[in-house]
Amino acid sequence: MRGWAAHVVAGSLFLAGCASGGTGRVENGTFNSAKGYQVRLPPAGWNVTANPDADLTLRRSAPPGAMLVDASCGAEIDRSLPVLARQLTIGLTNRQTVESDTWTIGTRTAAHRVIRGRTGGADVMVEAVVLKGERCVHDFLYVAPPADFENGRQDFRLLVESFAGARR
Repeated sequence: MRGWAAHVVAGSLFLAGCASGGTGRVENGTFNSAKGYQVRLPPAGWNVTANPDADLTLRRSAPPGAMLVDASCGAEIDRSLPVLARQLTIGLTNRQTVESDTWTIGTRTAAHRVIRGRTGGADVMVEAVVLKGERCVHDFLYVAPPADFENGRQDFRLLVESFAGARR
């Protein structure tokens, strides 16, 4: 998934919603990944969509936006957070970094970036958060058209901050 995640999420802005997700299940508003972590789904309006390349993909049609949550377990754990964060947005062209800092999620430091760019012929804003667990790298992405970007940022932040279970 890494290296083209922003393109995958941006593409989901234009897909019709489905009732299934990636590798996990949704119960009582919480996504439980088969990889040993969980996140709370954002408020009403976001729909789980099918995406075999991510653990969880969410889409909202009005205002438009998409979110992706995924964990990669294995060799990537040795890469630095800045490198991992850059890899998530490799597919963007005409890139402009808007924000670049760190967040604390639980007790772990995460890389946080907001990038403006183009993918699939469309201008997009991408917010990316990368968190390293003991054995897995956890990726969180939010993508929206620039005019609608601010409308979903709080929902994205709530999703990321709800993360629990970096034990794998």
